[in-house]
Amino acid sequence: MARCGAVSWVHLLCFISMLCQGALSLDHVPMLLWSTHRSFQGLATTLHEGHIISKQELHMLLKHAIVSPDPRNFLLFLQDTLSVDDFTRYADPSGNETPFRNVQELLKTSSSSLVLPAVDCHAVRHLSRYLQETLKWPIVNVDGKDISQLVVNVSKPNVFVIKLPPNKRTNELSTRKELLENDKIIGAVTKSLQQQGIESVAIYTARRPSKVPVGPDEAWHTRRQLMSVENQTSDLYVPVNVTNGTDSNITCILFYATNFNLTANGTVPMNLTSSTFESHHVNTSASNCSMTDAMLSLQYTNLTNTIESLEIRFLMTNKYYNGSARNWFTLDFVHILQDNRETAVFNVSIISGPAEYSFHCQLVGTSNRYGVTLIPASSEAQYWEVVISEFQIQAFNVENNRFSYASDCSTFFTPAIWMGLVTSLILLLILTYGIHMIVNLTTNNRFDDPKDPPLSVPQTE
Repeated sequence: MARCGAVSWVHLLCFISMLCQGALSLDHVPMLLWSTHRSFQGLATTLHEGHIISKQELHMLLKHAIVSPDPRNFLLFLQDTLSVDDFTRYADPSGNETPFRNVQELLKTSSSSLVLPAVDCHAVRHLSRYLQETLKWPIVNVDGKDISQLVVNVSKPNVFVIKLPPNKRTNELSTRKELLENDKIIGAVTKSLQQQGIESVAIYTARRPSKVPVGPDEAWHTRRQLMSVENQTSDLYVPVNVTNGTDSNITCILFYATNFNLTANGTVPMNLTSSTFESHHVNTSASNCSMTDAMLSLQYTNLTNTIESLEIRFLMTNKYYNGSARNWFTLDFVHILQDNRETAVFNVSIISGPAEYSFHCQLVGTSNRYGVTLIPASSEAQYWEVVISEFQIQAFNVENNRFSYASDCSTFFTPAIWMGLVTSLILLLILTYGIHMIVNLTTNNRFDDPKDPPLSVPQTE
């Protein structure tokens, strides 16, 4: 009995330890990234709200964000405790007397920024070691109290781990002052590098989450002020615009996407997002537009060692249809020309809408799992892969250099909705039939009388 009791206690302790490990793994901290030369567009589009980014997911994001053959400098501002509630409690919507004024300004004015509300604490603890192993750059530890010791050697890249002063959080006033001092350190270091013309990628995060008492009224009033910066910066993202040849002030074509990727022959990936929408290293001079047809031409040079020039053409038409008594536009074909020769042709006539509208689709590409599938119209097109996220285009009736109301590729009656409606109809029919059977049940109108002689049934041979 004693042995069985000991074994049961061991099992119970193991179970409790597993629960504790699971609870600790849920600890998460916010992470803010900004860069003077990098593009963070489309890095976290696949992460849903409430998702805690694990160590592997964080490494994948950082791999695409900072790994580069060009020498750059990396800044890691590491605080002892931080949580999203710190921003909602102490951030001021006006941006005046807020302890995160410099951080908010850096997120707005940097070339690109990214806000990750929840990152696993275990990923942050091993972040500096991961950066050193991945980038092969020396780690320079700097005390935030004495940033004058920060010396940047521009001849080689470095990883600076700036340890911000700890937050004692004795009361609300002292906490606000401590966060304000850390914010001043972040602003001083980052702006000093910018004034020297030194490009860098910066991260602001903490080792563990903080506990901030937030009342329901305050949470409703502030509404995640710092998190709204990311949405504001996305509104400033300017789409590609093509002006009319006769009047350079009139925009006739607008094109927008958050992720624009091509793969040639399945082995040569090309990310055109930054060249198209950020650095604007794209030539659209070959584009043309009229009242009946339009062509958006995107020309790139020196993308890879094997591709010297690449041109992507979107061919669109505008026609009048008697059935609807109005004009409709269609995107008929997408042509890809490599090194001045036509390589691939795709048929995309499913992209259409009223001529006064634009067209939007969350995913457009060569896979049949996307909202709009590019159908190969030539043998060479089978060797190309195209992925365009948040695709939006308009080639007719553009007003005030802005997209019109978008005709979305996602219809109201999706396959999932149809399945739900059909299943509900079948269940409703079964329920109706069952109720009908129950209502029409009848009882016997004649019963055997015990006083009468029993019923005899003659049996014949």
